[in-house]
Amino acid sequence: MTEPAARPSTLTEASPHVWLKRRARPNPAEFGFWIVALAAPYLLFPTYLALANQIAIAALFTLSLDLILGYAGIISLGHAAFFGLGAYTAGILSRYGWGEPVSGLAAAAAVAGLVGYCMSFVIVRVQHLALLMITLGFGFLLTELANANGWLTGGADGLQGVDTWKLLGWFKFDLWGRTAFGYSFAVLFVLFLVCRRLVHSPFGLSLEGIRENPVRTAALGAPNRAHLRRVFTFAAAIAGIAGALLAQTTETVSLETLGFQRSAEVAIMLILGGTGRLYGAIVGAILFLFARDQLAGMNPQYWYFWIGLLLMAVVLFLPDGIVGGLARLVPARWRRT
Repeated sequence: MTEPAARPSTLTEASPHVWLKRRARPNPAEFGFWIVALAAPYLLFPTYLALANQIAIAALFTLSLDLILGYAGIISLGHAAFFGLGAYTAGILSRYGWGEPVSGLAAAAAVAGLVGYCMSFVIVRVQHLALLMITLGFGFLLTELANANGWLTGGADGLQGVDTWKLLGWFKFDLWGRTAFGYSFAVLFVLFLVCRRLVHSPFGLSLEGIRENPVRTAALGAPNRAHLRRVFTFAAAIAGIAGALLAQTTETVSLETLGFQRSAEVAIMLILGGTGRLYGAIVGAILFLFARDQLAGMNPQYWYFWIGLLLMAVVLFLPDGIVGGLARLVPARWRRT
């Protein structure tokens, strides 16, 4: 007489789909986080709405870097190239007669995504130091192209004459940032939900597998390069949207949007918040930009000194970033598995 088959001992073994659903289930604390993030600037810090808008844009840009670095393991020192492409796309459209914000975001995403897709065929063929040099060189290349074609981009003087229309035909972009912050926050929230769904899908799990052991995932039959090309293209499109938000809400575009400094700053934000966690991108952007605003006010010449100290302290004492450190304080029974 044969013995009955043993029952699976864990939820993962019983049903991978159920495990994925449970892993993707939102935590109640997340609802509170987003409510506070939206309400606090309007109710408690109305004079900081312009800064809050910059934080929302930076958080979206950092989120795009987290997709390729934190989840797929693609190191980039030129991610600002896609941010700048989106900014110039939206800015040029607006300057030459089309300042509708939402369609400008779509155009920026399309241009940045297309360039990212073409670039991805090179990215997936190299690793480590070569990857750093290629992404860095790509950023320098686009910066010089924008500088050399001043008739279109404004060159070193920046793109002038950007005029963003009213949002949805009703809400005008004012100097205080009321509409700008609400607009940027809404785009950040929607794209965050998309990214959250992505990383908690089988595709997201395969990216983590490629990051940890690409040889094994290839041996299991996973299309490593195709997956990396897809996520790189998607991240480039999100970075382009972030750049378009900056152009539309500030009505100016400069070469700095393509520069190395912006790529370095977004990497710092991600390291401060924590890679591979999504919320780390948002927390890092809040911490970095708020600290920069306060420190630059106290000492405009040496504020980078204190940012350097902060970065060193986080790396030494919280190697997983702020969010990673906070996660260790949560009881194990409350964590999503």
